[in-house]
Amino acid sequence: MPDTPADKPHHIPVNSLQPTRPLPSEGSLTLRVRYCECDPMGVVHHASYAPWLEMGRTEILRASGVTYAAMEQAGIFLVIVKLDIRYRRPVKYDDLVEIRTKVKSVSRVKIEHEYDVIVIERDSAKAEIHAAVATTTLACVDPQGKVRELPAWLT
Repeated sequence: MPDTPADKPHHIPVNSLQPTRPLPSEGSLTLRVRYCECDPMGVVHHASYAPWLEMGRTEILRASGVTYAAMEQAGIFLVIVKLDIRYRRPVKYDDLVEIRTKVKSVSRVKIEHEYDVIVIERDSAKAEIHAAVATTTLACVDPQGKVRELPAWLT
């Protein structure tokens, strides 16, 4: 039976987990809306937005040279404690969407992000449709779910 992530011991020392580049305070990524992300009318289902936001903040972390997988192996987990999405305009199947992510604030144990979801292409034509805005608050916890301080390089 293969190991699951929960079965694997944490083997990266926390103090050795360091970024190789400065941690950016913002970033963006572009994605094409897939059919499976839409309802029968071809409009993106509200549940599809949360993974897009995760992708945005994961790419900011990756730009520093640290992956979320490496953080988990060091026993550092970031859990969502608050998610707020305001839907302004529909996003549709095959739209090209840009997810713009900013680090809003950082405390000893929490990170807040802001997001803009913008349709930049629809029906093969350039667009600038502000589809949604969102915020998340993530708390840092250890493998048992107990709140812990963020690594110094994240604060």
